[in-house]
Amino acid sequence: MNPALTDLGEYLSTAAGTKFGRIEPCEDALTIWVERDTLLPALSFLRDNQNCLFKQLMDITVVDYPARPERFEVVYSLLSLKHNIRARVKLTCDEDTPIPSATAVFNAANWAEREVWDLFGVFFSDHPDLRRILTDYGFEGHPLRKDFPLTGYVEVRYDEERKRVVYEPVNLVQEFRTFDFVSPWEGMLHLPGDEKAGDAANGDGNKSDG
Repeated sequence: MNPALTDLGEYLSTAAGTKFGRIEPCEDALTIWVERDTLLPALSFLRDNQNCLFKQLMDITVVDYPARPERFEVVYSLLSLKHNIRARVKLTCDEDTPIPSATAVFNAANWAEREVWDLFGVFFSDHPDLRRILTDYGFEGHPLRKDFPLTGYVEVRYDEERKRVVYEPVNLVQEFRTFDFVSPWEGMLHLPGDEKAGDAANGDGNKSDG
C-alpha cells in the first residue's frame, strides 16, 4: 500500500467536511465516493487543494450493473503530477436522473462525457454540447449497456441503386437465440465438423486403395 494514498485518505476524511463519502485506499489509487450534488465541489477541492493537486482528468468511465436500481457507476480518473498519485472519484446513477457535467472543473470532461452519453446513456446536465461522438447521430440505443443486443438493431450498407448509405433492420442469418449467459451454444443442433465425427464412428473414413 502506498503510504501517500493512506495519508491523503485520512486527510480528506477530516479536512474535506461532507464533500466525500467512503474513501478506500488501494494499491495504485485512492477511491473516493461522492453523491451527485457534491460531485463538482469534490472535484474542485481535489484539483485545487495543495495536498491534492489533481490537475489532470485522465478519463471518465462507466460500469454497468443492470440489476441495481442505480445501475451505473461513473468513475473519474484523476492524476496529480505534483504528488505522483492517482485517485478515482465514483458515484452511482440511474438511467433517468442526470448528473452535473464536470466541464466547468476540467475541460477534458467535454469529450469524455459525450462518449459516456453515447455508449451508456448517462445524461450530464449543463454540458455545453452533449451529442454522440462515436456512433452515428441516427444511432438507436447505447451499445455498451449490458442489455444492448450484440447484433444491434440496424445495419448500415451502401446502396448502389440509391447511391447513398441506408439503414435497415438487422437480418440474422440464423434464428435469433436468447442467450442465458451460461450456455452460449444452447440451441445449436449441429456444429460444423460433426459429420466427420459421425463418419469415423460408422467406419466410413477414407481408406487407401489396395
